[in-house]
Amino acid sequence: MEFEIQGVPVSELAREYGTPLYVYDTEVLRTNYQRLRENLHPAVDVFFSLKANPNISICSYLGSLGAGAEVSSLTELITAQRAGVAPENIIFLGPGKTTKELRACLEAGLHAVVCESLEELEALDALAVEAGLTDVPVLLRMNPDFQTKGGGLSMGGKPRQFGVDLSVLRQSAASLVRTLRAARVIGIHAYMGTRILDYSDVVNNTTNILSIAEELCEELGVPLRTVDFGGGLGVPYFDNEKELDLNALHGEVNAVIEQFVERHPQTRMIMELGRYLTAVAGTYVVRVLYVKESMGERFAVADGGTNHHMAAVGVGSFVKRNFPIRSLTRYHDPATAPITVTGPLCTPNDVIGKRVALPPVSPGDLLGVERSGAYGPTASPVLFLSHGYPAEVLVHNGTPHLIARRDTPADLLNRQHLVRF
Repeated sequence: MEFEIQGVPVSELAREYGTPLYVYDTEVLRTNYQRLRENLHPAVDVFFSLKANPNISICSYLGSLGAGAEVSSLTELITAQRAGVAPENIIFLGPGKTTKELRACLEAGLHAVVCESLEELEALDALAVEAGLTDVPVLLRMNPDFQTKGGGLSMGGKPRQFGVDLSVLRQSAASLVRTLRAARVIGIHAYMGTRILDYSDVVNNTTNILSIAEELCEELGVPLRTVDFGGGLGVPYFDNEKELDLNALHGEVNAVIEQFVERHPQTRMIMELGRYLTAVAGTYVVRVLYVKESMGERFAVADGGTNHHMAAVGVGSFVKRNFPIRSLTRYHDPATAPITVTGPLCTPNDVIGKRVALPPVSPGDLLGVERSGAYGPTASPVLFLSHGYPAEVLVHNGTPHLIARRDTPADLLNRQHLVRF
């Protein structure tokens, strides 16, 4: 029996939209968001980090559920705006904002621009004066003097391009803040790491960030109107990983938040999440072209690979670990033998899964890389061998919608200019 999404057989999706293909399930998106929303302290606003999946329909759907948007480029900003997210529910961060992006932030009237250096704060202030604006809200992103233990990728607590070292903020920021003419610091942002699966690390991060934010704003003489304490909630991909314990997380982190709210009832609190909201809702679907054997190892060569799903390579890991991979054609059949699943690229690194236990695999079968709704095609070398972007489909209320068409050769070649010799 084959895999279905909201009653739609995967073979129908493959027939209609071709493969390789990303498929997203709004039921899963809604369940994930609502489960978090129902258990998280009501004072905390959930913002979707578009970097995880910048498709405008994904942003629009999460926005319709109540999520704000955290954006990090001009295109992501435009995406959030067109998706219908209100400007007061958008923040813009990133360590290397261009002048064009800063001006776009000013024009958009966002909840806040997250400044990641004192130099950026000065530049934004000058641009705001030039534009005749006053009271442009800013969050200062701090790089704290502590690290998170459970993050798959550390974003703070060590030398980083992100934010301003806490020591620098304490030594130098107050004098600068007093000279600002248009920009107004309204709070603090911190983001410690990604893929956190131990709830105690999230509680520890939240506790420390809220405490430092209180102290720092008092030292700088600025109001604490907003604090963004990051997020980084993880999704388990590999066999030895466990789901984040939401019950324990909510019980302990809500207690920390409640104490903060009692002291600062008017302060807006933001948790920004990307992977946690979208990863489990997506499946990368490929079709097997050939099944072969080489020196005793069986291979299933598919029409899509790491050009669309670089995360499956295991970048950043010393040992290659497989994402969960299933036969979508024989979804409920038991595994019979290991087979290595590869893509069409001319590199030995194009391995989606190594020695994956699957039911019998034949040419024409559909295979799915699960938990692929975050950091898929946009975080992959989609132009390698000029294959281009895959199609993306969103299934909502049992109806599939094409939300990104696949690249054609014409799309790729039209970006180029031929010089004849």
